[in-house]
This record gives sequence, structure tokens and C-alpha cells, in this order.
Amino acid sequence: MRAFNLSVIISTYNHPIWLEKVLWGYECQSLKKFEIIIADDGSSIETKQLIDKMQMVVSYPIKHVWHEDIGFRKTVILNKATLASKSDYLVYTDGDCVPRKDFLQTHINHRQKGYFLSGGYFKLPMGISQVITKYDIEQQHCFDAAWLIDKGLKKSFKINKITASGLKSKLLNKLTPTTATWNGHNASGWKADIINVNGYDERMQYGGEDRELGERLFNMGIKAKQIRYSAICIHLDHERGYVKPEMMKKNNKIRKVTKSNKVIKTPYGIKKDSVK
Repeated sequence: MRAFNLSVIISTYNHPIWLEKVLWGYECQSLKKFEIIIADDGSSIETKQLIDKMQMVVSYPIKHVWHEDIGFRKTVILNKATLASKSDYLVYTDGDCVPRKDFLQTHINHRQKGYFLSGGYFKLPMGISQVITKYDIEQQHCFDAAWLIDKGLKKSFKINKITASGLKSKLLNKLTPTTATWNGHNASGWKADIINVNGYDERMQYGGEDRELGERLFNMGIKAKQIRYSAICIHLDHERGYVKPEMMKKNNKIRKVTKSNKVIKTPYGIKKDSVK
């Protein structure tokens, strides 16, 4: 069996154009020994066709984990993808987040027993998201501030998310007021820790489902490292037609119990009988 430094779990749903750009981003990684697991929450045939095509042209293995589309079940497919992974260290991200070439190496460099890593993203407007090509990803144009500004990006302090490096990125990681949390678009941790908290709570839909996993890791004694200015990815714009207020309300109730009762293992995770 091929040995991997890590497994990358990418969630997706019916956006093969964006997913293709993301997969080209992983082809450009400086770190080479990794696998991709696509956690597909019921996409149509177009996504499978894209994955079949990309499997033939990229240098890393891609495994497609899919289930039927019967509503928003991202947590369910993420648990299935977690079990399908072959590495002891897992990076979780989304199918609309293109990684900079040092993205995976950064996660490897910062990993530490007893911790998970909390990254962020730099959100692009739709117009720039659409014009980014394979060539722009290969040449890393889409991570260049001058290139983005030339394409219409407004200047702001947030651009430090992609321009900071070295001492500056370390300083910004330390000074940022943003709390280090488990973020589904850019987080990593030890597979054993994810299994020990029984993965994602499958009752949860959109809104805080990633944070809740991190909160159970905290309850287990795992700490978080902030790497939002070090592990860089750009977020391609899209609509979120699946977001409903009742989802958020339900998820907030679950998170409140997780915090107040200091829940570690969810009874609604990878193993349904793990908690009586």
C-alpha cells in the first residue's frame, strides 16, 4: 500500500467547474505524498465525470465517496470519507477552496500531537472566481495580490491573508482576534482524534457543523493552533441555496448541549452505538 503523509478530504456538491480548479491546485503542491478523498454529498453525473477525467491526469490518487442526494447530509459523507482515508493525518477542506502550492506542506510543518490546526480562506468575488484558469493556478497568479487587483479586487487589510509570509504571517497568526476553531474549509487533525470523538454529528446540517466537531475535540483536551495566515487557500464564490434558518436553529441547540455538557463523543457520528 502506498504510504501517504496525509489525506485531504474535500467536500463537494454539484459544482464540478470549481472542483476542477481545486484539484489543479493540489497538482501544484510542493508536498507530493498525499491522497484526495472527495466527500460528495449527492452530486449528479457531471461531478463523477470530472473526477474520472482528473484521475487520469493528476499525479495523486483520488477516491470518490458518494451517496444519494436526499438533502444536505455533508456530515454523513464526511464521516464516510474519514473512514475511507488511509493516512493518520487528515486535512479537511471544501470543493471551492483552491490551495496555494505550500498549503499541504504548511499543514505538515505545523501538525503536533494534542493539537488541531485552524486555517482560513481569502474570499474572491464571482467575477475573479470565474476568470481563474488552470494556467493561473499553475503559475500561482491567483495568489498574487497585484494580479487580483488588476482583475478588479478591492484593496483591503484582508489581502494580508494571501500576501503574508515568514515572520509577518507568524505575527498575524498570533495577533488575529479570530478564535482558532475547526473550520471545514481549512482545518487538519490526527485521524485518531477525529475517530475518538466519533467524527461529525450527523444530525447537523449547514451552520456550525464543523465548529461543533472542534468543540468536542476541545472537550477531549485537544488544543488548536492558528494558521489562517500560513495555510493559504482562495475561496471561489457561489450561491448557498441550501441554507435554511431551521438548520441553523437546530445546529445551535446541539452546539449548546455540546458546550454545556462537555460532550466528547457524539452518539450520532461514525458509530451510532458508541454512546448509550
